[in-house]
Amino acid sequence: MPRPRRPDDLVAPLLDAVAPRAKSLIVTVYGDAVLPHGGSAWLGSLIDLLAHFGLSERIVRTSVFRLCKDDWLINTQIGRRSYYRVTESGQERFTAAGRRVYAPLNRVWDRGWHLLMLPPNALDAELRDRLRRELAWLGFGVAAPNVFAHPDYDEAAMHRLLGELGVADKVVHMKATHDRAAGPGALREMVRGFWDVDRLEHDYAGFLGRFRPVWQALAADEAPDPRVSFVLRTLMIHDFRRILLRDPMLPPDLLPPDWSGQEARTLARNLYRRLRQPSESFLMAALTTANGPLPEAQPSFDARFGGLTDGAGDGDSLRDAVGQADVRL
Repeated sequence: MPRPRRPDDLVAPLLDAVAPRAKSLIVTVYGDAVLPHGGSAWLGSLIDLLAHFGLSERIVRTSVFRLCKDDWLINTQIGRRSYYRVTESGQERFTAAGRRVYAPLNRVWDRGWHLLMLPPNALDAELRDRLRRELAWLGFGVAAPNVFAHPDYDEAAMHRLLGELGVADKVVHMKATHDRAAGPGALREMVRGFWDVDRLEHDYAGFLGRFRPVWQALAADEAPDPRVSFVLRTLMIHDFRRILLRDPMLPPDLLPPDWSGQEARTLARNLYRRLRQPSESFLMAALTTANGPLPEAQPSFDARFGGLTDGAGDGDSLRDAVGQADVRL
């Protein structure tokens, strides 16, 4: 029987497979790791941290500069050192994305639908197109010309969007309920017309293929290396985030019974729980703020994926689960 691969054996292949772009990877690092610890870091320590992903000092500096122009980060100069923290606008965007990326596995659907309707000629073409793009990012599907639908949307993010675009008084928001007497067949076909479920299925299957070996490798490692744990955690969340932010987050009732998106979320949660402690110890030692080391993570960090502190995925429970990995994941 071949010896299981070690976690550090998987870093280089995953870097090649995920192939993160520098600017996007820095967004992942700030949203996943820096923001829970206050949202600020010394540029020098950030450069050293991102070198573990093969990023040069020049590309990090250039990417951080661009993120400042895009209002994700802001620079504070203290002496000869530059510290970059998340802007207020960046925090709002991270919070909206985090509600999706770290959502609990089990969500209850009340069988309701939310419809957003644009009266004819209410918006000019440019603003209408922008609204359509932003609603798609929030997971809304196009039900008909000027009609957008979602069964379980992020209400706070939607109202924030309508307010930012100045169209809150020009969009009609209505609610509907699916008739329980109707069978699921027609509804699921309608869903496939609104959203590209097949592409998401393909992308989630790719994620499972890339990160299931990490789960298997961790089963044979009593104490994963902190640096390797941080790199694996970041690559996993980066890959997962890119898929998930195109996922409308539909209730399970509307998806195929063997929906790979649920398997991917289960795997992401279990890996995150397993990698949390060693990756956090590496992060705390690696990054520096204007006031010294990173502060401890905010309490909301432990609520990710429905809770990180119940011990699931650790120690003996992880090894016991590996034999069932093909079933559970």
